[in-house]
Amino acid sequence: MSQFQLKNVRIKVINPTVQVSDKFSKREFVVTDSSNGNYPQDILFQSTQDKCALLDSFQLNDHVDVSFNIRGREWTSPQGEIKYFTSLEAWRIERASNAPPAPEDFGIPSGGGSPLETSNDESDDLPF
Repeated sequence: MSQFQLKNVRIKVINPTVQVSDKFSKREFVVTDSSNGNYPQDILFQSTQDKCALLDSFQLNDHVDVSFNIRGREWTSPQGEIKYFTSLEAWRIERASNAPPAPEDFGIPSGGGSPLETSNDESDDLPF
């Protein structure tokens, strides 16, 4: 089975674990991949069984690297129609090593003021 990794994506949604049957549980989450410039992609993953707990240490907007397998299956409806499904099965989630800095690292003052506030003080020596 092929293994893949998606690097430095942002967690957009973390759903609770769902107990599908006595022996099967799954947890879905969505990440946003912005590496494609103007066209960010929202990608749905699932973790199953003991891997559901992988998401417990993460929050929305965390930047992560996701290791996953692609799984496909065939299903026949009661009417005899055959359908195919694909899922992305996450088996490891780690904090991204090249995540962007937190907002406080961008030089935004912590005193409640906005760096974009303007002053009507005429004692400025700016030429405009």
